[in-house]
Amino acid sequence: MKNKSILSICSAALLAGLCPPLYAAETPAQQAAKTEVWEPEPKIVTAPEDAPPSDAILLFAGTDLQQWESVNGGPVNWTVQNGVLTVKPGSGDIKTKAGFCDIQLHLEWQVPQPSEEMDGQQQNNSGVFLQQRYEIQILDSYQNRTYSNGQAGALYKQAIPLVNAMRAPGQWQTYDILFTAPRFDGKKLQSPGYITVLHNGVVVQHHTKIQGKTEWIGPPSYEAHGCAPLQLQDHGNKVSFRNIWVREL
Repeated sequence: MKNKSILSICSAALLAGLCPPLYAAETPAQQAAKTEVWEPEPKIVTAPEDAPPSDAILLFAGTDLQQWESVNGGPVNWTVQNGVLTVKPGSGDIKTKAGFCDIQLHLEWQVPQPSEEMDGQQQNNSGVFLQQRYEIQILDSYQNRTYSNGQAGALYKQAIPLVNAMRAPGQWQTYDILFTAPRFDGKKLQSPGYITVLHNGVVVQHHTKIQGKTEWIGPPSYEAHGCAPLQLQDHGNKVSFRNIWVREL
C-alpha cells in the first residue's frame, strides 16, 4: 500500500514536471537502429576504371567468339581483327549462345565513314536486340536525318531518344543498357519490359516501357517467352563492336 501511495505521488509529480521518469527515453541511436537492415549483405564487386566489373560475363573481349553463334545456330562469319568484331555484310545476324532475362549490358560500337550515296536508314545501320525481340537502334545519326524513332538510341519504332548523343563516324560509341524483361503468366502478359539506355554516357531512354516486339511494319505486340539471347544485326553495313559484357540482375 505504501509503494502504491509513493507511485501515485510520483505520477502526480511527474505530471507537474517535478519527478524524473520511471523509464529512460530511447536515445536517437536506439530509435535509428529500429530501421536498420543488416541482412542480406551485398556481395563485393570490383569495378576497375578501364575493365568490366568482376561479376560481368564477357561476351566479346577482342579475341574469340566462343559466346556467339549465327542466328541459325552455325558458326559466326563476321570478322575479328585487332580486338574488333565487324559485320560481314550478307552473312546474317549473330546471337549469344546463352539466354538472358534482366541485365545490365555494355557494348561499344563504331560506324565507318559513309559513302556519298548513303543517307537515312542506309547510312551504316545495325541494332542490338534484347531477347532477340526488342531492338535498340544502331545507326550513323551524326548529321544524318532520318525518322526520329529510328535513329541511334531509339527503341526502334517505339520510343524516340531523349537527345542525339552521336559522335562522328570513326569514333567509338558506347551503349549502357538496363533491361527489365517482360513477365508472362502462361501466355498472358503479366508486366511489360522496361529499358534505360545511356549513349556515350548520356541518358537517351529513361525507364521506357516496351510495347512489344519491335517491328519494321505494323504495331508492336507481345508473345510469351522466357529468357532469350542477345542478337546483333547484319543490316548490310560494316559496323564494328568491341568490349561487350553483361551482368545478370
